[in-house]
Amino acid sequence: MRRLAVANLVAQVGIMVTGVTVRVTGSGLGCPGWPECFPGSMVPVSHADVAPLHQWVEFGNRMLTFVLVVIAALVLLAALGTRPRRRRLTLLAAVMPAGIVAQAVIGGITVLTDLAWGGVSLHFMVSAVLVWLSAGLVRAAGEGDGPALPLVPGAIRGLVAVSSGVLAALLVAGTLVTAAGPHAGDSATPRLGLGVEATAQLHAELLFGYLGLLVGLGFALHAVGAPAAVVRRFRVLLAVVLAQGALGGIQYAIGVPEVLVVLHVLGAGLVTAAAAALWFATVERSTAAVATRDAEPVLTGP
Repeated sequence: MRRLAVANLVAQVGIMVTGVTVRVTGSGLGCPGWPECFPGSMVPVSHADVAPLHQWVEFGNRMLTFVLVVIAALVLLAALGTRPRRRRLTLLAAVMPAGIVAQAVIGGITVLTDLAWGGVSLHFMVSAVLVWLSAGLVRAAGEGDGPALPLVPGAIRGLVAVSSGVLAALLVAGTLVTAAGPHAGDSATPRLGLGVEATAQLHAELLFGYLGLLVGLGFALHAVGAPAAVVRRFRVLLAVVLAQGALGGIQYAIGVPEVLVVLHVLGAGLVTAAAAALWFATVERSTAAVATRDAEPVLTGP
């Protein structure tokens, strides 16, 4: 179960990377139809108006969706086959195929609306939510359904929650920078009128705010003697955020080259996964068997 959950998390981050590859290569309309690539064909065909590279980049991204479907189906089957069945694990596993269906619908609408920036932004944010929940699934694979026992004081949990909210705003601001920037997925796609400079400034200010919260969180974890597992996940998150911030500054300074944009989106996926891992690590649930209809009856008395 845990191996499948990890594979699902990797695949969810991976499709974020292939999605941005579609955008930076201008392949967003490489397959101008949905669900068919071209009318009457599910796969790329020779077409005078669409370069083969653009077709195959977009088609490859669509094919990864089928890999995600297979992994999500295996994750759900494994969760349903766990005895005793764990409700939280099963619910998180069920979200994965549902999320993929939602993403397919959003992706189709985005293609049919010629890559309108709002659809692209929503597509990315749903991926970020699925990455977060996938990290929760990895955690749930090794836990039971017992009550959540806090490993840190409530005030620190609150600080983690606030920082997670700022991270969500930071990710949304990042989609606005993309919406205003040059990598639209197609040269004819209209861009967000706010401009790159204004949206990048908002993105940077939220990053500094997020870093400030993480610094405060680090001191708080040290002050209360937080468990080593929590501290370790915090350090991973801080390291990934610092690397992501440095990468963002470099790509902005040198004109957002395509390869750095792809790496930045990979970094966004890793930051989201690391932040989720920290959040889920602040509590633990008993792995003891939970009374369900699947559990063996307990006999007492003669």
